[in-house]
Amino acid sequence: MGQHPFSFSQFVLKVHSRCDLACDHCYVYEHADSSWRGLPRAAGAEVLAATADRIGDHARAHSLPAVHVVLHGGEPLLAGPALLRRAAEELHRALPEGCALDLRIHTNAVLLSTTFLDLFAEYGIKVGVSLDGDLAANDRHRRFADGRSSHAKVLKALGLLRRPEYRHLYAGLLCTIDVENDPIAVYEALLAEAPPRIDFLLPHATWDTPPPRPERLGATPYADWLLAIHERWDADGRPVPVRIFDSIHRTLRGRSSLTESLGLDPADLVVVETDGSFEQADSLKTAYDGAPATGFTVFEHTLDQVADHPGMRERQSGLAGLAEQCRGCPVVRSCGGGLYAHRWRTGGSGFVNPSVFCGDLMRLITTVRDRIGPATTVPAQAVPPEADLTDEQFDQLASGYGDRATVTALAAAQLGITRRMVAALADGRPDAWQLLTELDGRAPHALDAVLAHPYARAWAARCLRGERGADLGGLAELAAAAALRARVEVDLPVPVRGGAVHLPTLGRLLVGGGGEARLTATAEGFAVRGVTVGWDTPDGAAWQPVRRVALPGWTVALEDTDPQRDSHQWPVAERLSDDELLGWTGGLREAWELIGRDLPGYAPGLAAGLGTVTPLRPGPDGGDVSAAARQAFGAVGIARPTTAPILALLLVHEFQHVKLGAVLDRHELFDPEDVRLYHAPWRPDPRPLEGLLQGTYAHLAVTEFWGTRVRTYDGLAGAAADRARLQFALWRSHTATAVETLAASGSLTKLGERLADGMRRAVAPWLEVAVGSSAEAAARAEAVAALTAWEARAAAPERA
Repeated sequence: MGQHPFSFSQFVLKVHSRCDLACDHCYVYEHADSSWRGLPRAAGAEVLAATADRIGDHARAHSLPAVHVVLHGGEPLLAGPALLRRAAEELHRALPEGCALDLRIHTNAVLLSTTFLDLFAEYGIKVGVSLDGDLAANDRHRRFADGRSSHAKVLKALGLLRRPEYRHLYAGLLCTIDVENDPIAVYEALLAEAPPRIDFLLPHATWDTPPPRPERLGATPYADWLLAIHERWDADGRPVPVRIFDSIHRTLRGRSSLTESLGLDPADLVVVETDGSFEQADSLKTAYDGAPATGFTVFEHTLDQVADHPGMRERQSGLAGLAEQCRGCPVVRSCGGGLYAHRWRTGGSGFVNPSVFCGDLMRLITTVRDRIGPATTVPAQAVPPEADLTDEQFDQLASGYGDRATVTALAAAQLGITRRMVAALADGRPDAWQLLTELDGRAPHALDAVLAHPYARAWAARCLRGERGADLGGLAELAAAAALRARVEVDLPVPVRGGAVHLPTLGRLLVGGGGEARLTATAEGFAVRGVTVGWDTPDGAAWQPVRRVALPGWTVALEDTDPQRDSHQWPVAERLSDDELLGWTGGLREAWELIGRDLPGYAPGLAAGLGTVTPLRPGPDGGDVSAAARQAFGAVGIARPTTAPILALLLVHEFQHVKLGAVLDRHELFDPEDVRLYHAPWRPDPRPLEGLLQGTYAHLAVTEFWGTRVRTYDGLAGAAADRARLQFALWRSHTATAVETLAASGSLTKLGERLADGMRRAVAPWLEVAVGSSAEAAARAEAVAALTAWEARAAAPERA
């Protein structure tokens, strides 16, 4: 497949270019770059609107499930509440439906007030605060221009953030390391502010302007400073997530980093300055004057054009882009060469050097590695690495199918998306996030089993979108479920919803009441509010486990406990009775046998990717009801039909939507600027291009289902045979017509055209199957009538 520009998911929006402090270690005002002098003080309304439009267009073009935006400066609070409100409104306006917004602000907090915090609460804006430690440590660098201390004002602001009505906005503390400060005193001062997270940052430096290294502190003072805190933090039971330590723990186990300064993950961040110019990461300001510049602006260029900038592309090259010395280093996959800006050396080598902190990073990573013991690796067959589909795999999917390896690759990519979405919510429940981080090292299989649950991502998407009723208690539910799966002892407050504690993938425990309750787990089981569940406790009045149907080659959960399962467009069924469960079990067994016999091309992928069926309530007219949700990969919702063949049809039909949604999360198949509405032969209403694409792809399976039924009835008469022939004639005609409509749209990308070609080849053999003149005539008549009705409906607004 052809190469497409990578997508950005993190955006730094500069809303004000000046600052009310005069920190002497600031990379914006005190280092090599001086571009700030020519920038407008505040971003104008036209910059905010254009930036939001560019981000929205980019999210739409790349089908991004979420974007992360940080309002920054200078000092962003200098922009004032009205401008910050305008920025939030524009971003919410521009993002497409289904794309969640994680909006944050990073501030020195000296101006923070309840006026700002009420605004942030209204728009769900998380607040990160810079604080370098206690009074002595903080005021070593972070003072007003006249020398006054900023410390008391910051502590007052943090007191506001800790209030119950604002606590959910508190994102954490950022501390720039100065090795002259006492590390334990700094750690204790930061911990006293009860932050959800702490970030320790190495001071920005390059080989041209190296960091201070007092001789008395040895060869690796920055590593030693951090290791002193790591030892204390570990002894304290890791009371708060520390991003640099958590990133080292993760990368040592082959996981992604949580910071751009470690690991080999490609950079996906872009900066917008107050004049609307696009820039690379701010840290590059420490390299040389003009280093972050791209020459692009929000008014004239798209984010795909920015992504194609040589500097941006260079930061996507991973291991191959590092210096030779780095590529052969034993800790390179954890270090990642260090922060890109810290590699700069004037002369021919540019950024192709080890980090100026190379020795510190080596000592820090190897010491942490030795302290935490041997890494637990995840077998490749259990959780494959995220990777683009191969040409062969894409062509399999284009034909409507997709074998086990292909769908497993889709599932691995979806798990990666869920992990990133959940990580964006980490600040909301630091206790739960800390447990999740520990489980990622101790029991990654258990954690992945919970995060791969379809409704884990559905919950995260709701929180990131700021939907009414969505809350961060879901982090505790995920952490508790993963700990229980790993048989890890735990003591964690969990939410009680509707009188029950919900444990994703496991079930629910009826405890009564609401609010929060402590869940405690031991080697024997777990308990909440005096209700105890052993590992072998059967389904009962209080404990309602998720029931699973084990079939040859496929095990599927009947999910009737998770409150997030209402992600489909139809109402969900309540807890299945024993008789209803028996009916579902028998229906699934017969449907699976039928799929294996009559639709063998769909069976391997379905077994690999469809792990959850959510029972729905019957339709209002008693008709068949089914649905798939874009934010719930691996699940379909179905109201159990009366016959097993129809259940088989609904399973393969809805799983087509699941597969294509996963492809669209990673690959651009059509031009998102095409806002025309198209004729879908199976619907009376005009459809957008993505809706037509989804329907066409799903109906490949419908066509094959009815085609195999026709072959079953070959030479036979009767109502059932006649119905099968008519349905087959209709659906093959509908699908073939829709493929040609897609191909003629002019809006498919090269990859989209390849998908259309694959669908055309898949449906072509079915067009040659004889069904008799009666069925053909009836199908043609229905198609003509549907097209005529659609044309009349489409023309109605023009006549009006």
